[in-house]
Amino acid sequence: MAITTSPMKSAQESRGGEYLDKARDTAETAVDKAKDVASGAMDKAKDVASGAMDKAKDVASGAMDKAKDVATDFGKKAEDATHAVGSGMKSLAGTVRENLPKEGVLGTASSTVAKGLEASGKYLEKEGLAGIAEDMTNLIRRNPIPALLVGVGLGFLLARATTHHRS
Repeated sequence: MAITTSPMKSAQESRGGEYLDKARDTAETAVDKAKDVASGAMDKAKDVASGAMDKAKDVASGAMDKAKDVATDFGKKAEDATHAVGSGMKSLAGTVRENLPKEGVLGTASSTVAKGLEASGKYLEKEGLAGIAEDMTNLIRRNPIPALLVGVGLGFLLARATTHHRS
């Protein structure tokens, strides 16, 4: 038996195939455009994120520079104040020598106090805070147990002084 196809059916099938090809082409074009749009959006998002990251780095770097400047200024002012205190102590030693008795038990005591003030003042003027910190570090290294006990004692006294007791 021979299968015959009518010319009408063949034309319809041919048109149906054309529509299918057009639909497939249109879908592929739409997919390509969607990929392009998504890729463009992804690139734009990366650019925005990169720009935001750069700005955040700049802000953080500026803040760090400012903090360093403030710390440096504070350190310089603290050193200057330490030297001024040392100078004041030396001046006070001179005042003690001039105004307190020079002989007897009070004279000996005032002389000792004046010498101590003068030596401390010279030390502060010469060494400053850096010298004090270095000397304290060396002292603690040479005497760790007593330093620990002094630290515990000071901590206890500070805790007692800052807590309110109820009666």
